[in-house]
Amino acid sequence: MNREQRLADTFVELADTLIDDFDVIDFLQILAARCVELLDVAAAGIVLADQAGSLRPVAASDERAWLLELFEVQNDEGPCRDCYQLRAAVVNVDLDGAWQRWPRFAPQAIAGGFRSANALPLRLRSEAVGSLNLFHADIGGLDSAELRIAQTLADAATIGILQQRTIRRSEVVAGQLQTALTSRIVIEQAKGVLAERLQISTDDAFGVLRAAARSHNRLLSDLARDVADGSADAAQLLRQARQRDTTVAERPALGRIP
Repeated sequence: MNREQRLADTFVELADTLIDDFDVIDFLQILAARCVELLDVAAAGIVLADQAGSLRPVAASDERAWLLELFEVQNDEGPCRDCYQLRAAVVNVDLDGAWQRWPRFAPQAIAGGFRSANALPLRLRSEAVGSLNLFHADIGGLDSAELRIAQTLADAATIGILQQRTIRRSEVVAGQLQTALTSRIVIEQAKGVLAERLQISTDDAFGVLRAAARSHNRLLSDLARDVADGSADAAQLLRQARQRDTTVAERPALGRIP
């Protein structure tokens, strides 16, 4: 399948996710995973601004990208911060030459296996809500055509977050984003519980959680709360996830279920 067909399929998949009461975290997780596939980048992550204007990570293509996004927002330094504050793309930055610009972030990213970075703004008109970050294992980055695709995907994420009903009421937007950020904390707790109980990686734990949620048509955040408070059985979720993995022909967002 060529990239044009994969890009078309991605927008169909994202549109199918945009239903009433859709799961914002799951939507952004799909988008991060598809960025890696479509743009041939090593990893992708998405950060959103909370009600106070502070950036928070909400989705990543893998655990390595998630941890780097956490480091970036905790240290208030890096491409996503610059992108959000400037409301403009940060394009093809060579991390080896960015130690003065980002003295904490650059060496941390290089240690994680990345050599260059991009950040695209999530914005609609004058309203910015976060940024899409793309990391490369090699020096170089995206050409002009790939940058257009990346910005289009970032625009799709923005539209998915804001929706038509929230464009007119900024307080509704802030409330939705805050709910998504709070849900992500619960999801991280559930990942840790499943990883410890099933003796698997956190990436695989997320795959189990997501597959089990989809098999029962539940919101990811709702199932995560059940896992975190102990009302959901880890072994049963693993069985459900494996059953879904073998019965549904679906591209996984974060690797295979163990």
